[in-house]
Parts: sequence; C-alpha cells; structure tokens
Amino acid sequence: MKLSTLLMTVAMLLTTGAMADDYTTLHTEKIQNPMLWADVPDPDVIRVGDTFYLVSTTMHLMPGAPIMKSKDLKNWETIGYIFDRLTDSPKYDLQEGTAYGRGQWATSLKYHNGKFYALLAPNEQGAMGDTYIFTADKAEGPWKILSRMRHFHDCSLFFDDDNRVYVIYGTGEMMELKPDLSDVIEGTHQQIFQREEDEKGLLEGSRVVKHNGKYYLLMISHVYAPGRHRREVCYRADNIHGPWEKQVILESEFGGFSYEAQGTIVDTEDGDWYGIIFQDRGGVGRVLTVMPCRWINGWPMLGDENGKVPDEVRPLKSGEPETAIVKADDFADSKLGLHWQWNHNPIDNAWSLTERPGFLRLKTNRVVQNIYLAPNTLTQRMEGPTCSGAVCVDLSKLKDGDCAGFGAFNSDSGLLTVKKMGKRLVLEMSEQKVELTEREKAVTNVEESVIERVELKQSKVWLRIDADFRPMKEHKGMMPGTDLAKFYYSLNGEQWTKIGSDYKMGFDWRRFFMGQKFALFCYATKKAGGYADFDTFNYIKTND
Repeated sequence: MKLSTLLMTVAMLLTTGAMADDYTTLHTEKIQNPMLWADVPDPDVIRVGDTFYLVSTTMHLMPGAPIMKSKDLKNWETIGYIFDRLTDSPKYDLQEGTAYGRGQWATSLKYHNGKFYALLAPNEQGAMGDTYIFTADKAEGPWKILSRMRHFHDCSLFFDDDNRVYVIYGTGEMMELKPDLSDVIEGTHQQIFQREEDEKGLLEGSRVVKHNGKYYLLMISHVYAPGRHRREVCYRADNIHGPWEKQVILESEFGGFSYEAQGTIVDTEDGDWYGIIFQDRGGVGRVLTVMPCRWINGWPMLGDENGKVPDEVRPLKSGEPETAIVKADDFADSKLGLHWQWNHNPIDNAWSLTERPGFLRLKTNRVVQNIYLAPNTLTQRMEGPTCSGAVCVDLSKLKDGDCAGFGAFNSDSGLLTVKKMGKRLVLEMSEQKVELTEREKAVTNVEESVIERVELKQSKVWLRIDADFRPMKEHKGMMPGTDLAKFYYSLNGEQWTKIGSDYKMGFDWRRFFMGQKFALFCYATKKAGGYADFDTFNYIKTND
C-alpha cells in the first residue's frame, strides 16, 4: 500500500468520526439485506457447480454487462464483462448524441453443455437495438458474439431438455431459435398468455427456469389498481407452449422503501432455492436483495413465512473470503481494475496507467463544454448505507480551460472541479443538471450552479465525497433515504475542509436510469493536450 493511501485512509476515518472496524466488511453468519446495497439492477443468476454467477445492467457504461461470482450469496466480486464496448453508433462515443440510459439492458445468462451464453438487447431503435447472443467457455471470458437478430425486450434465453432453444420476451411472447442460435425460426412466434385487466403496465424482466418437469416464467408486474403494488408474478405450465397459469409470488415492501420485483430464482447444490430480486432505493440506484424461495403447491413463493423480504438470510457456507464490487485503488497495476467502468466508450490513447507508474493519467483529447460530453470519465458505484470515496490528484499539467476532479455523477451531479483559469487553479463545488433529447439523448443544456469556490495555491489536492443512503425515520414510519453527499478537500491528505453544501442525490429513469456514481474526470474546454494524474482512490464503506 502506498504511504499516501494509508495516510488518507487514516485521515478519512478520523474526520468521519468512525472506528476502523466500522469500515471493514466483517464476516458474519447472516447475509444482511440488501445483499448488494448498490446499483445492480435487472439481475440474472445461475449456478454452475458450487459457484453462483450474476449479470446486471450497466447501460452506457463500458465495459458492459458485468459478470459477478459468489460461493455463498454474500460475498460477490466482478470477474469480467461480456463486452468491452459497443460500436454500432457514434453515440456510444459521445458524438452525434449520447447513449445515456440506453445501451445494454437486462441480460439473460445461461450455462448449457459446458458453455456460458448471454443474450442482451440494447434499448435502442433500429439496428442499434438488435439482440446479441454471446458465448464463452468461462464466465470470466473472453466472450465472443455468436449471432445478432431482431430486438427482444427484457428477454430470457431458455435451453430445454430436448436441446430446443427459445427466447421469451416482452409481455408473454416467445419464439424458437435455430439450433445453432444464429436466428429465430420464422413462424414460431407465440403469445403464451394475456395479461390481466388491472395490469396496465408492461410485464417485464422475463426469467425462465424448469423445475420438476414444469416451466416457470418470472416477471415483474406493474399494477395500478387501488391497494395493489409492484410485485413479482410467476407463470407456470406443463408444456412450454401452454396453457400457462399465474400466481403472485412476492408483494412486499422492504426497509422503508418501495415494493420489490424483478429478478430470478436459483438453487443450491443441496437443493435449496433462493430468490434474488431488486428494489428501487433512490439515489443509490436499484439494489439487490436475497430471500428464501419455498416451493408451495408447486409455486416458488418468495420471502419469509409471511411472504415478506427478510432483514437477513442464512449464508450457504461460512469462512468464504471477503470480496466486494466497489474497491479502493492505488493504480499500481498496469491494467485497470474490473471495479471501474468508463462513461461511454473510452478513448484508449487518452488514458494511461503506465506513463507514470502508480498513477491514473487522464488526458484531454477533445474540446467539450461540460462533463456530460467529456470522454474518459471513470466511474464506480456508490454503496449504502454510507460510503466515502477520496482521491489525490496532481493538476500541474492542466492547460488553460481544463477541468479535472471528482464527482457524484448522474443526470444530476454534485461535482468537485478544479478549473485552470489562465495560471490560476480554482476549486469549485457545483451542482449540475443535464437536459437530454428524448430520442437521440443529445445534450441540449447543462444547468450549473457553483455553490462555493476556493483558489488553490498548489497543484496537488485531495478531494473527498461522503455519501449517506440510510433511510430517514420519521414519526409516520420509514421514509426514503437521505441520499445526501457531502464534499471536502484537503491540502495535505490529513486535514479536511468541507466545501459547498450538502447535495441531494437522485434517480431519474428518463435520463441516466442508474444510481449515483463516483467519477474521476478531466476534460478540456479550450484546447486539448493537458492531463491530470490521479495518485490514489481511497474507499471505505460503513454498515451502520
């Protein structure tokens, strides 16, 4: 560990008034829900041997379609991505529009005859929305494209026992695929069920499993009738072509937040079953919960004995190594860690971990006017209940008009930006909000409000963001979380000074459609060629 990393960790612990044990993920005999208190939406989970594999949605972030693994459903780590980048449009390169809230959605993950398969369809129109099928010998990759075909919304790939292959998608639609998965078999389209009258919204998030000879299709149901809530439903059939019957298998709020739905079920080597379902939790995004799945009268009923999401669940085994999907980084490796993702496709020759070993160098290479169009912004998830990220940055090579810093990045962002103004360096804490066109996601305006400005007399500065996603208790019960970010800077990595105001983080499905992210950035507003060196990213998470 670098000395600077150690000193910053100690300083962060002291200034947040916490003991070191509060920031260590200790092994306990229970899985505390949320299982992953971070933005991990649209899960699909499978088991191969004694290992569980999970894929989630990350939309416009690259590389995309992260694969995570766990032995105990408690400790998860990112082991790879299905693709490095998408190249169907300049929008993925932040040109001619953007891909905010689009890109990779709701990937279906399967294992069949010794190979892994993943099916995903970007939420786009035309050829950009074609369905991809990828395959790999190992979940870690490398993955290769097997085929592309027409768009299937929120679809599930399914291999039957007779080796026939299907895609189930939309609101109860199904088509059969050719044996080599190269395309659909024309004429096989089937509407396998009709939604009920009170289900005015889509039934989405198809996940198909087969158990004891029966077919089970799990979906999220949006119900707007009085007294009804978002819920997880299951359709069951003896034959894949139907008839299908329906059962509500989960209708439960949890932890003071909204009702849960969308996910899947998975079995263990011992024959037990678990449900993994996501929940919207405001600024942090859509988090994952784990719960028992009990087979009752042939239905996979989710939750505890009362059908509710439990606060905690018994892990499958004890003594597994502690792992995490959000991590600190001293940038000592020559390869970027799998815990990082770029905002849109990166420009590879505009960043480096080797030009100055032990530092992440972000170089400007395109003149833009705001962070929402800036290439090579590097992100990580934030986590609840509270977390803190800090970064040390060398700004000595910025050019006039350059902006570099650290942010709580989303469609509405709280940013710590150092701006080079002639020969001056000025640190600003600002709130920024982007406006996007509905179809092209083109940036039409960025509203910027500078809350506080400080002139720096040195080119090295430490920046920190503390995030609080704990639910806020009021006399009428639990209310949605505080979603507050606090901003700090330091001139020595030890004493921290608060800057600006507390920032209310949020979640907006019409623009980014994801939770708040830590972001490292450097961009030019006048002339390309400058750069910033990030010495270390320090991260601590509390479980209070």
